[in-house]
Amino acid sequence: MTTQTAEPVATRVAVPATSKAASDRIRSWGVMAARILLCGVFGLPLVFMMVSSFKPDQQIFGDLGSVNAFLPVGDISLDNYLGVFDRVPFAQFILNSVMVSVLTVILGILVNSMAAFALSRIEFRGQKVILSVILATLIVPFETLALPLLWWCNQLPYFDGSIGWLDTYAVQIVPFVANAFSLYLFYQYFDSIPRELDEAARVDGAGWFRIYRSVIMPLSGPAIATVAILTFLPAWNSYLWPLMVVQTESLRPAMVGIDYFKQMATSWGQIMAYASMITIPVLAVFIAFQRSFINSIASSGVKG
Repeated sequence: MTTQTAEPVATRVAVPATSKAASDRIRSWGVMAARILLCGVFGLPLVFMMVSSFKPDQQIFGDLGSVNAFLPVGDISLDNYLGVFDRVPFAQFILNSVMVSVLTVILGILVNSMAAFALSRIEFRGQKVILSVILATLIVPFETLALPLLWWCNQLPYFDGSIGWLDTYAVQIVPFVANAFSLYLFYQYFDSIPRELDEAARVDGAGWFRIYRSVIMPLSGPAIATVAILTFLPAWNSYLWPLMVVQTESLRPAMVGIDYFKQMATSWGQIMAYASMITIPVLAVFIAFQRSFINSIASSGVKG
């Protein structure tokens, strides 16, 4: 009797366990298929761009109707890349973009983190009102502010005593240092850090700036990485503003340089080569800060 009852019990337990394992396996395959599909949607345009940068224009258009458009087959060469350097001062453009983007990131992290620290850790009257006003600026599109900002920049005194910042590096950097969204990310992250750390530091005689420098910022690596990425991307991809304020070729960033390929005979292979070269720094920055970026979004970006 004991043996006869034990076997059905074992069977009843084993069947659900097997069914659950199969269900988990199917779910895992579904998630993997969805990820592969998303990678294809977002990755294939980049693959097409980079593969096309090695092909002449005739082959680019000839391969559009087949899978060869995504494969490095046919007449492959570096002629398009060599043509880029012959057609535009690429090294100068890329150097300008690197300098403008890096300085914007560094100054943006400093200014926005200090403002967020004051709003999140120092209590004063009107604190919430100031934060609300700053966040309200996020709903105003840049195109609405471009012309007034252009006028104001043309009225500011420059370092050499002249009036107007147009056609300088400063006009490409300073207007974009303070950023409401970056400030809000820092504010959210700082607000999650226990205030007992501030009290302990003040007992030891530390002032607010010492607390900011030695306590808060060393704990804010994910927030710093996120702000660095979100500041670098628009600074690197800036096109409209430099097109409006910079006339000297030696001061132009890389994004404006793509207009050179629309003049006279358009070479799509050279455009693809140019676009590939200016995309590589963006991918490198994101890969370098990817883990910190994800950690920051998980830890602070979803807090209410």
